Amino acid sequence: MALTVVMCVLLLLFILNVPIAFALIVSTAVYFLFTDAFSSTVLIQRLVGGVESVPLLAIVFFVAAGILMNYTGITSRMLRFAQVLTNRLPGSLAQVNVVLSTLMGGLSGSNVADAAMQSKVLVPEMEKKGYSRAFATALTASTSLITPIIPPGIALIMYGYVGNVSIGSLFLAGVLPGVVLCLSFMIYVHFYAKKHKLETENKEKVTKKIFFFTFKDAILALLLPIIIIGGIRFGVFSATEAGAIAVFYALFLGLVIYREMKMKQLVKALIETVHTAASILVIIAAGSAFAWVLTLEQVPQRMTEFMVNHVSSPFMFFIVVLVFLLIVGMFIEGNVSIIILTPLFMPMIQQYGIDPVHFGIFFIVCISIGTLTPPLGTIMYTTCSITGTKVEEFIKYSWPFLLILILAALLLAFVPSISLWLPSILN
Repeated sequence: MALTVVMCVLLLLFILNVPIAFALIVSTAVYFLFTDAFSSTVLIQRLVGGVESVPLLAIVFFVAAGILMNYTGITSRMLRFAQVLTNRLPGSLAQVNVVLSTLMGGLSGSNVADAAMQSKVLVPEMEKKGYSRAFATALTASTSLITPIIPPGIALIMYGYVGNVSIGSLFLAGVLPGVVLCLSFMIYVHFYAKKHKLETENKEKVTKKIFFFTFKDAILALLLPIIIIGGIRFGVFSATEAGAIAVFYALFLGLVIYREMKMKQLVKALIETVHTAASILVIIAAGSAFAWVLTLEQVPQRMTEFMVNHVSSPFMFFIVVLVFLLIVGMFIEGNVSIIILTPLFMPMIQQYGIDPVHFGIFFIVCISIGTLTPPLGTIMYTTCSITGTKVEEFIKYSWPFLLILILAALLLAFVPSISLWLPSILN
């Protein structure tokens, strides 16, 4: 009875468009009105306990590092390097969009930040080259979904923390799937550009001098993911300490090497970090309290029993989970999905003998797809608001990208080696 009321209240708050964190807190508080076993102070304890963890500092540090990187001049250097890499490909500017998302994913860790940045920088330039604004916006939104699985993706840290899975292994596992998504988008852009005759003219070959000049400018930024993964792999530092090193590295590049960061920008970046990190941590606190209620009501055990009784094979399990997450992603923000659903899925994957690292990459890709679809679609609304694209036009151009992402998710599900090869040889 109590759980039914809680779920009804949560659904009502969703419909009323109450911010997700507050909707979770209120619906969890309602649970305590229907049970005498716990006092209301337990709610406060669960909220505080949800964020009282050293590993969560990694989120704060990597958010700070990603924001600081935007003020160091790294973005412009990475953009020039991506342009050199894709110069002779059909649809070269659209290819830049894909490659830049992959490169910046190792720096920002946030798909919203990546999508917002590229919407401002690349979409206007793509329009000048003849691309429709809706296509450019849909491409920018879709390629930003590479970011959550490229280390140090915030989603990887959250899943690792909630599911008690090695964050270092998740960082390694995300590299090849990120490359797979990058190549998938590049192949589609190639044929789209050919079909619509966009940037298909012959271009001058990039000289070695220009290549090495742009590579030299970008190499310090490209080293960051390598330093993070290498340091964690060889036990030099933990994932949390890696976040602190990433902040120091960003400051070192901005203040000492490139010298493009001013004190005013540093203060602005720190304020932005506080706002972003606080919103994530409030969601984690609320989600942890709500997940505690679900665990108390034995929802994970019941769901596991139901799945095992009705779904016989791991392959069918992946398909059912994919469909479920695509639907959930339309209504619930990705970070909230990770906090609430990870404890529910962990007992299930144990029953099916699925590696939690493998499942984690698949899980994050699936819930990311929901950010491109109405009615919630955080990435969809972010990019459309920045570029001035109508949602109807966005949806029209986004379906090929949604298809690519769904096929990629199935590929990751049924070919575990894509996710597990690097962790298996480096751990």
